[in-house]
Amino acid sequence: MRNIAQYKKEFGVTPETTLKDLKSTYRSLMKEWHPDKFSNDAEKLAEAEVNSKRIIDAYHFLVSVAPETIEASKEEYTTTISSVDVSDFTWSKKQILEVKFSNGASYEYFGVKEGIYAKLCNSSTQTRFLKRHVFNTFKYRKTEKKA
Repeated sequence: MRNIAQYKKEFGVTPETTLKDLKSTYRSLMKEWHPDKFSNDAEKLAEAEVNSKRIIDAYHFLVSVAPETIEASKEEYTTTISSVDVSDFTWSKKQILEVKFSNGASYEYFGVKEGIYAKLCNSSTQTRFLKRHVFNTFKYRKTEKKA
């Protein structure tokens, strides 16, 4: 969750921020930190490479969780969570639950506490548990395209 907050702070994300705003901020940051700008200074070049990778990762992440992106894929998401079987799930200490579906789709859910994950693992009907306690409760993003 720390990375999400850091990304939002770096890009100045507010609830009103649009994809167009994100793109504009991304371009400004990349102009400032593009490695080609520092080709004559090895130390600055190394710093620019690290910063540009971080900026790119942050941009792609923020676009994937933006309300516009979520809204555009809402129908596909609803179909997936309601009619496709869960094939696997994993959880990390960063409180990210990744759920993979039998159609090849994969979603990450953010802020899922360890206790919820433990209940999920112990549930006799894990898909039903996910539907009731995870799918429409936590912020999510799609991580893989359908096969």
